[in-house]
Amino acid sequence: MIGCLRWLPFGSYLEMQGILEMPCKTVQSVKKWKAFWKCHPLTDSRTKRDDEATNLSLQNKKQKLMENKINKTRYFLELAYDGATFVGWQVQPNKTTVQSTIDHALSTIFNEPIQSVGCGRTDSGVHASKFFLHFEATKPMPNKIVFRLNSFLPKTIAIYRIFQSGKHARYDATYRAYDYFIHFDKNPFLETHSFFFRWLPLDFEKMRQAAMFLPNYLEFAPFEKSKSDSKTSICHIYKSQLTIDEQAGRMHYHIAANRFLRGMVRRVVGALLMVGKEKISLQEFQEVLQTQGSFNINKSAPAQGLYLCEVRYDDFCWVNWHGL
Repeated sequence: MIGCLRWLPFGSYLEMQGILEMPCKTVQSVKKWKAFWKCHPLTDSRTKRDDEATNLSLQNKKQKLMENKINKTRYFLELAYDGATFVGWQVQPNKTTVQSTIDHALSTIFNEPIQSVGCGRTDSGVHASKFFLHFEATKPMPNKIVFRLNSFLPKTIAIYRIFQSGKHARYDATYRAYDYFIHFDKNPFLETHSFFFRWLPLDFEKMRQAAMFLPNYLEFAPFEKSKSDSKTSICHIYKSQLTIDEQAGRMHYHIAANRFLRGMVRRVVGALLMVGKEKISLQEFQEVLQTQGSFNINKSAPAQGLYLCEVRYDDFCWVNWHGL
């Protein structure tokens, strides 16, 4: 009882209620005390004031967040980058990535913190000849934004255009395509932009046939990188085409789909090369896709030959294009 009263000067109040004159040692007194405190619960006035201040602060923060959300404008950037000098797209602690480099440039030019969202997450050493990202900003679009971004960014990143859109760069993309380049003769100028495959000969006809099988299937778990967080292995393959120029000693593989699994394209290329080397038969290639099992030999092609080359969005309205 004394502990309950330590914060509040309730003496006069209790006298008015006739409580202090009660014989506290009687059973009747105890019952009256219980009845009284049930109807008159004590509250700490300072705690009440703190709770009110906290609730008011939370309401103010929510209101500010809502105002910022309403006032923010979403922009899309179309760009390309050479991934040889980056450790991938996504921000990583103490490492130079494409996303962190672009976020720093945007934050500096807009003079506010900006975090971009890319249409995909390329691995270390992978390139993009066409890439989209979106970001949101509260401040107006600076003049000559494309020119200023290209001046600020390194030579390995090029910004092509900026425009407004309410779409999500990653989740609203409905079509993605990759190119993979291989050369068979040593060339120092292609070292970081194509895969030098020296183990000839290859059975190019079998490789073409295997590539043509892919659009006939929906699930591609055999080509998924381990420890992936994908909820499904279903992909709709639109194109899978292999082109060989034997005279020039070059090979080009093109694949397009609505989505790709983590590490999928490089594993597909690795499997095609193993088919060409007759390490994997066409029958095994088909059986693994049908049963969603695993190949007797798993190879992943190196990163430097891979390019994200196309991204599409259904009913994309190219409005408010700022080309300057």
